[in-house]
Amino acid sequence: MIIDAHQHFWQLERWDYGWLTPDLDVLYRDFMPGDLTPHLRQHNIDGTILVQAAPTIAETEFLLKISDETPFVLGVVGWVDFEAASAIDNIIRLAKHPKLVGLRPMIQDIADDDWMLRPDLFPVFEAMIQHNLTFDALVLPRHLPQLCRLLSRHPELRCVIDHGAKPDIENGKLDSWARDIAAVANSSNAYCKLSGLITEAGEGWTPSQLTPYVAHLLETFGTKRLVWGSDWPVVTLVDNYKNWLDLAISFIPDEPARGAILGLNAYELYGLSQR
Repeated sequence: MIIDAHQHFWQLERWDYGWLTPDLDVLYRDFMPGDLTPHLRQHNIDGTILVQAAPTIAETEFLLKISDETPFVLGVVGWVDFEAASAIDNIIRLAKHPKLVGLRPMIQDIADDDWMLRPDLFPVFEAMIQHNLTFDALVLPRHLPQLCRLLSRHPELRCVIDHGAKPDIENGKLDSWARDIAAVANSSNAYCKLSGLITEAGEGWTPSQLTPYVAHLLETFGTKRLVWGSDWPVVTLVDNYKNWLDLAISFIPDEPARGAILGLNAYELYGLSQR
């Protein structure tokens, strides 16, 4: 079984994708289930985790509606305004949907690097724990020390780091990222997504650029806490679905590890067997 644990859909007419502008070229159009289906069939992908791309409740409801109509969507990672007085009520309401498996505040876009450590957010993270929701940590390398502290405060919070925390692969910056992501891996039960890395390498990327980063993730998180995702359609900025999947498979050391990273770990991470 293969699960694509990180993919997106969007419709431009919804107008809540602040980051999605015409200069992004290949991404500036609608991407819906019919666009992804050929890739899933070609590569025998059994299901996906659909991840939010806009910071609105309307986005979450839009994705949950898609999941109702799309059998291959096994789970949805949505968005809730953690700072709102209604945050916990919204979590309780949305968590009633059987396919809501997680939440993703867009931390990479928040000016305050210490945002996730705010005391007023403590009850929101606890509500996620109570409702069996995974925290998708959309963070950059500079946020990793704060993430380490957050997970020590909430040891029962199921967490996955999106895109390996987006290391600066294009410029070959490795040391501080490697130190800080190892600290998260060694001090918590967090998972990490093997996704988005060729985008961080940039146009003209080569496998050798990615090798030390992927090797470090395998060393620190092991084969039981890494989860593969395509990051489609964002991956099309630099390459295509097939090439990223083939490259990811080439990095995985053996067949049991492939079974875990390409599928089984996603089941565990998102509690799919309990839904």
